[in-house]
Amino acid sequence: MFDTLLAGQPKRQAPLRILVADDQPLNIRILHEVFRNEFEVLMTTDSKQVVTICREQNPDLVLLDVVMPGLNGHQVCRQLRALPETRDIPVIFVTAKNTPEDEVLGLESGAVDFITKPINPATVMARVKTHLALKLQNDLLRSIALVDGLTGVANRRRFDEQFLTAWRRCQREQLELSLLLIDLDHFKLYNDHYGHPAGDRCLTRVAGILNETIRRPDDLLARYGGEEFICLLPNTAFEGAQGRAWAMLHAVQDQGLEHAHSPASAVVTISIGAVTMIPQAGDSPETLLNAADKQLYDAKQSGRNQVRGIELPSLP
Repeated sequence: MFDTLLAGQPKRQAPLRILVADDQPLNIRILHEVFRNEFEVLMTTDSKQVVTICREQNPDLVLLDVVMPGLNGHQVCRQLRALPETRDIPVIFVTAKNTPEDEVLGLESGAVDFITKPINPATVMARVKTHLALKLQNDLLRSIALVDGLTGVANRRRFDEQFLTAWRRCQREQLELSLLLIDLDHFKLYNDHYGHPAGDRCLTRVAGILNETIRRPDDLLARYGGEEFICLLPNTAFEGAQGRAWAMLHAVQDQGLEHAHSPASAVVTISIGAVTMIPQAGDSPETLLNAADKQLYDAKQSGRNQVRGIELPSLP
């Protein structure tokens, strides 16, 4: 049944991951035995650690006890639903409370299902597989909606979502966050000379070249609009962002894509604005975007086919 539900899903390199949260070690051991041969199982007896684990480990599903010391399961579930980076993780309550009122309260808290104790291994496995399959199908549909239809890289909507998540994380952990704003040089002249179908093929080719330079899972290349692309580099120092920008510039130029009417070069080239900062509580994400746009403008005003960058201090 599980394989049927997952038909058409892209292959994952990592196994599906489940978080089991229960203050009773015996219950955790029972659930670990149920799932250990099919999934990666994360475990905690501390309800206050659930949100942190979900942020850092990104499980595909959470099995959560309702009655726990400190925060109860309903409170934890509401916290998960309130955060952009955890709100799509399905939560199944595992509890001895089985009245209709308990079930309604659990569903109102954001849970997708209810499993009552004592635990029946076959029932737990069946329900977990069903909800994992549904989540993966939803993830696939969502990923399609977040892809640029022409170039195949991320679209503006996906960038906006991931940028906000990265901003909050870097602000919370005091990490450097870098942006590269990329523009194809004299692309209007390219379209005028070669035609828009050729221009579309050029954009797609350049997007592929740029995307090949992405090395880390948290980095993201997106089409920002028209002939502009943007690259998000969380936890990246200014020197690293500069190095990535120059690598992109040389990678595009070395392809030797003809651009006969470009004043910058006989081949297709790009200009890049690079900026880095450590977000503080009073800062705004627009600060980083505006600074990257200013650096790109300077690169274009200085003749194009170059990188301009700045490392921003945090705002007072």
